[in-house]
Amino acid sequence: MWQRFAFAFFCLTFGLLLGWSARELGWRTHAEAQTAATAPKVAVAQPVQIPDGDAYSPEEIVNISVYERCNRGVVNISTRSIRVERLFFASEVEGSGSGSVIDKKGHILTNFHVVEGAESINVTLDSGESYPAALLGSDPDNDIAVLRIDASEDRLHPITISDSSNLRVGQRIFAIGNPFGLERTMTDGIISSLNRQLPSRNRRTMKAIIQIDAALNQGNSGGPLLNTRGELIGMNTAIATSTGDSAGIGFAIPAATIRRVVPQLIQYGYVSRPTIGILRVEEKENGLRIVELTPGGPAESAGLKGYSVIMRRFRRNNAIIQQPSIDPSQADLIVGCNGQRILTADDLLSIIENKRPGEVVTISVLRGGKIVNVPVTLGEN
Repeated sequence: MWQRFAFAFFCLTFGLLLGWSARELGWRTHAEAQTAATAPKVAVAQPVQIPDGDAYSPEEIVNISVYERCNRGVVNISTRSIRVERLFFASEVEGSGSGSVIDKKGHILTNFHVVEGAESINVTLDSGESYPAALLGSDPDNDIAVLRIDASEDRLHPITISDSSNLRVGQRIFAIGNPFGLERTMTDGIISSLNRQLPSRNRRTMKAIIQIDAALNQGNSGGPLLNTRGELIGMNTAIATSTGDSAGIGFAIPAATIRRVVPQLIQYGYVSRPTIGILRVEEKENGLRIVELTPGGPAESAGLKGYSVIMRRFRRNNAIIQQPSIDPSQADLIVGCNGQRILTADDLLSIIENKRPGEVVTISVLRGGKIVNVPVTLGEN
């Protein structure tokens, strides 16, 4: 009798151990395999081994895992530039920031403002090795730049760029950077808000900006914003502060913008944007008055009208004088684009920039008291 009991106990114990081992080794049951087969494919980094896991809480394990997975992909960027102070006198200015390794080819993602105007750029990896960097391409409109360093693949540890379309307020996030030169410092927090707007370096408006409460300070610019899987969902770019230090309000460029811009910067060195060929507008209460068009550009070719120049003639001291005068009476007033109401220049630019060169947009203008729809084929800027 006791032999049967012992045998049953042995089988039960062995089964439990086998089930535990299967999960530890990555084996799956049939039901687990079916669930995995139908689950959406998400690019995730390889799991990081946490020593003595019982010594850490589940939250701490997530924190440690994200840092261990990503910190080697965060670089320190130092720059030198020349500032002319007065005639024959100039001074050397040093700057610093952060960046992310994005592939094994030596491409580094950072902010444009980190390297703007730099005479020389150096990138320091987690190993302490420093490499001169070349500015491969930049997009001031979105404050994005891509550098390249000549480092061997075994020295580079890329961070996966994820999707930012499904971000939620309250989602947990991490920031890694080099505040005040303290390399690979991690802070954490949540997404405080989405779809914020920030002015760019050339006075354009950056949209879909992520607001976070993780501490960011001088030197964090260009560093990665990460989710709990250790994927890059944004790039830290600015803080709201009255003192220059962190006030718990930080901003990051979303990964969706990065994924759209970076391939063009790597391939061309610039971003190919559509242009409608309208140089200047005047904002009115009910739309945009066209002031000046690009000669021969898309808008002029489509028949849109801006201010006209009238030559006025008059006599002075027995001489005939001709003087140009601006006539706004015939200029079109833009009130809509592709069926959307247009009140500001940013409204129009937001629609145009989501198109591609060669696409057609319908501009609705008020002309002679009537609404006229004008199709315009966008050019390339």
